[in-house]
Amino acid sequence: MPLLLALDQSTSATKANLFNHNGHCLDRESRIHRQHYPAPGFVEHDAEEIWQNVLSVARTLINRNQQRIDQLVGISITNQRETIVVFDRETGKPLYPAMVWQCRRGESLCKAHINAGHSELVSSRTGLRLDPYFSASKIQWLLQNNASLKAAINSGKALIGTIETYLIYRLTQCSVFATDHTNASRTLLYDIGALRWDQELCALWQVPLHSLAEVRSSEDCFGETTLNNALKHPIPIVGVIGDSQASLFAQRCFDRGSAKATFGTGSSLLLNIGSKLLISKRGVVTALAWVHGGKPTYAFEGIIINSAATLEWLKNQLGFVDDINEFETLSKDVSDSGGVFLVPAFSGLGFPHWRPDARAAIVGLSGHSDRRHIARAAIESIAYQLCDAVDAMQNESGIDMSELKVDGGPTNNKFLMQFTADIMQTNLAVSKTSECSALGAALMGFLGLGHFSSLDDIKALKLEEQYFPPKMQPSEASTYHEDWTAAVIQVLAGTSQQNV
Repeated sequence: MPLLLALDQSTSATKANLFNHNGHCLDRESRIHRQHYPAPGFVEHDAEEIWQNVLSVARTLINRNQQRIDQLVGISITNQRETIVVFDRETGKPLYPAMVWQCRRGESLCKAHINAGHSELVSSRTGLRLDPYFSASKIQWLLQNNASLKAAINSGKALIGTIETYLIYRLTQCSVFATDHTNASRTLLYDIGALRWDQELCALWQVPLHSLAEVRSSEDCFGETTLNNALKHPIPIVGVIGDSQASLFAQRCFDRGSAKATFGTGSSLLLNIGSKLLISKRGVVTALAWVHGGKPTYAFEGIIINSAATLEWLKNQLGFVDDINEFETLSKDVSDSGGVFLVPAFSGLGFPHWRPDARAAIVGLSGHSDRRHIARAAIESIAYQLCDAVDAMQNESGIDMSELKVDGGPTNNKFLMQFTADIMQTNLAVSKTSECSALGAALMGFLGLGHFSSLDDIKALKLEEQYFPPKMQPSEASTYHEDWTAAVIQVLAGTSQQNV
């Protein structure tokens, strides 16, 4: 049976997963990497640490599976999308820390472009908003603040790429400089209708076109690798796709109207809107889901900046718990949050508010409140934000979602799953495969290698799901959501007053 090694380079860790073509994960390995916060609003990763972790997890998995490693037919890659790396053309080594999608250093540049009237140009070409969440403002900030790197980029000695581009370059010993459509489409430099880098957008952000990678379809070949001699013979890199789109693919959301949400550091909600490009007039992001057989599929996307990151912040920054699993236990120990709401605007509020200036707050504390109420409020904030995103996308598309497929590590929290189904008043179908992004990349890889002849073959796979129907009465869910909305309004009003 053919096997694929899927590398999942997420925001918090590097993971290697060994899949067979039935979609079953046979083995996995993971390494976390450090999060760096050099200044308020700045978030960075050490790209060299990430590269070493890729080699480490891959070698560990290969060594542990020597008896079947000769069945390995390829390597697939899925990744955190908007994170950007500048690296040396000759060596592939990073020349600056990776600027993470959460990083807000480009906020003032985005505001300047908005004030200059460029919002319509950007949204009509990219489907995205002028927001520092996406890559271009980070690149422009670097070009304006680092003269030596600017010179290296302009001369062609340095290259710019999202994480998968950087990893492909290293894996192929600097011979393949390529990205896929899904990752290119997250930079604010790419025309998702024409399916190419846009010269006018590159000029707007002062990014030289020659510094950007060749764009290929996710199912195409991206060169060959031996993983720095971990393998005796080179195998193809095939199945390259951004993490949110990869999980949409893994959930087999191939039909218009099907939708999924991935719970992670942040969360991404994707609704398949078909092959016709639709640009929202109400702040919904239009994503390029994938390009298959030369034809694009588009999706509406709701981006939630802080989901599980909220729990990590309470654990790591405040020492709130010793283990992340304690949050579920604490939440179940009280009947509700006691009127406490945690609005996790640590890096601003994304869709549907799009307020990068907003800052986090805990609202509704009283003498009755204790750590259990705050823990519950933190978990509930994930569900409330997803509900806001779903409501906005349904109103824009005219599609009523009766079911939402969900995946990601936090789906192991059954309290979170049930509360999400209750607040949304929607059936949740939770994938039993926790690594859906990796699975999506692997399925795309098998498709590219010809082990599947069509999307229908993938749709026929038997993959386990657990269902969570809503148990809360609609009126009760509505009251809770109204109180959450009031808390968000309070936070946004406070932010506006601070900016006066």
